[in-house]
Amino acid sequence: MLVRVSLGLVVLFLSISYAAFEATARIHYDRIKTGNPNSNSNISSLAGIEFPDHMSFNAVSSSTSTNGCSCLNDDDDGSKKIVKLHLNQRQIDSKTEPKSSVLDSTMRDSIRIQALHTRVIEKKNQNAISRLNKQSSLKPAIEKAAAPESYTDGFSGQLVATLESGVSLGSGEYFIDVFIGTPPKHFSLILDTGSDLNWIQCVPCYDCFEQTGPYYDPNESSSYRNISCQNPRCNLVSPPDPPLPCKTENQTCPYYYWYGDSSNTTGDFAVETFTVNLTSNGNSEFKPIENVMFGCGHWNRGLFHGAAGLLGLGRGPLSFASQLQSLYGHSFSYCLVDRNSDTNVSSKLILGEDKALLNHPNLNFTSLLTGKENSVDTFYYVQIKSILVGGDILPIPEETWRLSTDGTGGTIVDSGTTLSYFADPTYKIIKEAFVNKTKGYPLLKDFPILNPCYNVSGIENVELPDFGIEFLDGAVWNFPVENYFIWLEDDVVCLAILGTPRSALSIIGNYQQQNFHILYDTKKSRLGYAPMKCADV
Repeated sequence: MLVRVSLGLVVLFLSISYAAFEATARIHYDRIKTGNPNSNSNISSLAGIEFPDHMSFNAVSSSTSTNGCSCLNDDDDGSKKIVKLHLNQRQIDSKTEPKSSVLDSTMRDSIRIQALHTRVIEKKNQNAISRLNKQSSLKPAIEKAAAPESYTDGFSGQLVATLESGVSLGSGEYFIDVFIGTPPKHFSLILDTGSDLNWIQCVPCYDCFEQTGPYYDPNESSSYRNISCQNPRCNLVSPPDPPLPCKTENQTCPYYYWYGDSSNTTGDFAVETFTVNLTSNGNSEFKPIENVMFGCGHWNRGLFHGAAGLLGLGRGPLSFASQLQSLYGHSFSYCLVDRNSDTNVSSKLILGEDKALLNHPNLNFTSLLTGKENSVDTFYYVQIKSILVGGDILPIPEETWRLSTDGTGGTIVDSGTTLSYFADPTYKIIKEAFVNKTKGYPLLKDFPILNPCYNVSGIENVELPDFGIEFLDGAVWNFPVENYFIWLEDDVVCLAILGTPRSALSIIGNYQQQNFHILYDTKKSRLGYAPMKCADV
């Protein structure tokens, strides 16, 4: 059954050029690096900070005291503990115009796709290669961080967080509540499997977008610590370009992270305590996780729809999932409820092994691609073999789906992109197949953005062709019709799939992932998916 979708309309206009923004950021960090006394003390480095000896670059250290320990251990009865964060879904504005809302959502997607494509190009950029060569002596330490020695197959504990759809804010993304600092304060962050860096807007905020609630103030937290520019962990982030010289150990580690034409963040690389709600046998208590690496952003631009920042779940060592591997292992999963669900039900994010999902009778796996030359380490690549529409395999050459040696092409699974996008000419073949197999409904030719769209006025049971993806390893992902057709008006339904004319990268977006429990298992390098009513997870 198709569901009617209403995405909130929020259009943000950027008034300052990004060239000016970057120049301002460089001036700020030039003041810090040169030791100018006029630089703001709120963001200057803290001298003499010592981190625990056992702290690997992206592992989470645990307190040695029993009070506030971030360690997760079995209870006396052998049961496992669960960490849970609670969040209520925001109310959707009933006055939202669906047609305009989809236009805004696809505009946001187009900016993101351009950013993803740019990161592929930057992977093979000569300047980036030059910087990596200069840092080659640190490579073993960074690789060690990606697989912390403290991880064992016998880890205990599981983090279960509730997610909020951003439809009320005109966003197709999902939001997660986190508690940061000491004492912990609440912030709402965008969840993104296509990014690694966790970051939040920080005081002093010289150039920041509007967010819900106050900015994070490091001066109000006793657990905030800047990372020195001489600390090896500073090599995990991209500096402002060109990099500024690091002269003393007291200088902060500056970072610059660019998502696309409209989104970037610049600030201080630091560590902080993130607090989670630990639940076991129906009882809950708050526990801190210390020394989580994150960006304290003082210049932040882009379409972030009221969020305070971003929580990265990519494959790189800086992501929240990677940093918590020593506690929860090498897997995480989420289950996204459909956007027309009651506001009292929430999507779920689970860090750690979910036995209920692993025992699901309809759980399927496909391989995640790794080790490809020039592929972006952050992304979760899958290898498509063919597309099925109405039960027929479409005439798309298999080489169309391959990730090329120069880093272009391929397909990623992404929580931060709303709709699904397939590179031309693949998209045109898919669209033509739906047009040829959809009979009995008038085709609307003047509808914006989405195509094809049909007039289904007066039809009680709308029947549309099946859609599925076959992967190279033989796995097949079949989708319910509400995951690839969107009901925009009472009598109009449209295919919720678009093309990427400026990028050879194909993307399986979050709209197509609704009501599937998606598992990312980086240890076994596989992606799992099981059909499920996510409101019941």
